[in-house]
This record gives sequence, C-alpha cells and structure tokens, in this order.
Amino acid sequence: MVAADAIFAGSIPAIYEQYLVPLLFQPYADDLAQRVASLRAGVVLEIAAGTGVVTRALRTLLPPAVQIIATDLNEAMLRLGEARASGPGLSFVRADARQLPFADNAADVVICQFGVMFLPDKRAGHREAQRVLRPGGRYLFNVWDRLAQNEVSEIVTRAVAALFPSDPPLFFERTPFGYFDTMTIRRELTEAGFENIEIETVQKLSRAQSPELVAIGLCQGTPLRGEIEARDPTRLAEATTAAAAALSARFGDAGFDNLMHAHVVTAHR
Repeated sequence: MVAADAIFAGSIPAIYEQYLVPLLFQPYADDLAQRVASLRAGVVLEIAAGTGVVTRALRTLLPPAVQIIATDLNEAMLRLGEARASGPGLSFVRADARQLPFADNAADVVICQFGVMFLPDKRAGHREAQRVLRPGGRYLFNVWDRLAQNEVSEIVTRAVAALFPSDPPLFFERTPFGYFDTMTIRRELTEAGFENIEIETVQKLSRAQSPELVAIGLCQGTPLRGEIEARDPTRLAEATTAAAAALSARFGDAGFDNLMHAHVVTAHR
C-alpha cells in the first residue's frame, strides 16, 4: 500500500456511493449485518465505515437498544455516510482504526467492511479491535479474495494498466485485493490476541447495469483515479473508455452479472 491508496476526496465519495455500493458492497454489507442480527443490546463499533453501507444495514436490522458507532479516518466519506443514515443510537466519529478514541472493553462487536486492507499497519488495527472489545466480543470483517477471483475488477485493472505500460496503475491489485492470504490473516489475528478464528470464503453475485457505469465507478470512484491522473491528468476519460471497452468485450454491451469472492472473518476476544 502507498499513502495515496487511502485518498477518497473530491467527487470520489459520491461516485463510489452511486456506482460501487450497489455493484460491490451492498451484497456483502447485508451479509455482515445478518451475522450480528441476534444482538439485542450493547455497542457495535464500525471501523472504516466509508459511506455507510454497513451502517445503514445494521441500523435497519438491529433494535434501537443496540448503539452503533460508525468511524472512519476519511472525513469526506464519513460525512457522506452520516448524511445518508439516521436512526436512534447512531453516531459518527472520525477516528483512526489504529488508535481508536474509545476505552478498553467498550464494544460488544467490532465490524469492518473492506477496510482492513487500507490500514498501513494491519496488526495495529487488529490489536485496537481486540483492546476495545469486551471479553467474549466479536471482531467481524471481510476482505476481498485475490484479484483473479474478482473478474470485473481484474479486467478494469488490466485495461488501465495497458495504457501506461512503463508504470501501470495497480491500485486494486496492491491494496483492495492485496490482503487475501488466509494464513497471514489468521496468524496476525492470533498475534493480536484473538481466539476461535473462523474464515469463510463467500461468493456473491450482483447485477452491473452496463460496462460504462462499472468503468466510471471503478476508474473515477476509487483511488485508481488519482493513480491515472498522477501519470497524465488528461487521460482519465480515455482510461474509463478503455475499461468499458474491455468489459464490453467480455460481457457484452448491456447489463451483466458480476461474480465476486471475499473472505469473511470472525474472531473472538
């Protein structure tokens, strides 16, 4: 990971929410929320909440007696999430997952959707999750499986990389799809003090509206945009068009099914 991989600014949060939440994130957000559906009271602490897709799923599913605290380090993403979510016992706090501003034993569940990959020090993030959990609490998060198991993102990665052969933008491969090794995940959680670690590979299917809209979301609604513009600020539209053409060549010009694979991790304190 490089520092720019965590920059979601400008128009990126809105494009992310519009195009990528339904394509990539909503199916797995519903899955995570269902895994804590039995909670009747207590505190759920969400880290790296982004634009709040899991936050909304949790608030819809859980009773008002469950307090939900959504955190993210990125102010723009957090504010967009706050604007789109409401409900009793729901709060938003800007926080670094490696140094959470909460007391020991403060939460019954710590939950994170596709955010652990962005932590420069993942062990520190796991240790903080362990610290703020009450004894017996659960740490629940998901991470993408390898890029080759997520064809749509891989096609876009290769199409954009081909435009810059001497210095290909590899944001997706490096960071979102870069923390897929289950042995590494299990070892780092064990080192952080977690027990009873379960890792399940979950397949989900979403419906892409069109190659063009998918290309806009992935090229312009993620830090891949910054990578493209850093190489040549005039070529963002070209890169988006190239990604759409590659998706069309594989799936056709209309809507298509997007098959995804991710690991869902549950660890206990």
